[in-house]
Amino acid sequence: MALSSYAYYDAFVAKTRISISLEQDQAERIRQHAERAGMDVSAYLVHAATRQMAESDAIEEQFAEVDALIARAERAADGLPAEPAPEPAAELTEQERREVEEALGLVHGRDRQGRRPGHAA
Repeated sequence: MALSSYAYYDAFVAKTRISISLEQDQAERIRQHAERAGMDVSAYLVHAATRQMAESDAIEEQFAEVDALIARAERAADGLPAEPAPEPAAELTEQERREVEEALGLVHGRDRQGRRPGHAA
């Protein structure tokens, strides 16, 4: 946007005041960027917000079909019966406990005789 476009904006567009709160360092960075762009802070923020809104609108438009498809699938799923709750886990038998302990020992570096593979006894 040329400076004259911003001057037009300032001169002819009705204004509404919006108050924002931000950290001092953020405010200073915005002021610096606005100055480099040849704009006052208000025009710079309006420009930045307008660009962001246009980007968001374009993304929403691009994914509108997918969003609609997901919404239809979710509505269809609402009519399906709920999955049954999983059966509670049964207690392990003594044999199963020994097998789990052996497997964990192997994972943690112990063989069935309690030795670490590859190390001298």
